[in-house]
Amino acid sequence: MTSVLPLRVMVEDVWDEVPLEVSPATPVGEIKRQALAASHVRRSPSDYVLKFRGAELFDESRSAAESGLVPNGALIVLPRRRRPVR
Repeated sequence: MTSVLPLRVMVEDVWDEVPLEVSPATPVGEIKRQALAASHVRRSPSDYVLKFRGAELFDESRSAAESGLVPNGALIVLPRRRRPVR
């Protein structure tokens, strides 16, 4: 039996919440990539950071379980650099 970890990922560029179901062994970098692809964001995933409970998940090679992600946990994908306001 394979366990599934449901997550909610907010992609700030499109202000859209993407529901994902991943394995607890999925690297968090792959979660970020999937959320961006589901939101039709065309920029490179390296241009974005992934945050959970306000803290950036720096090591994107760590699995969801190793990073402490919980079922129905909310993550946010933000641009790495701030954009100027006009």
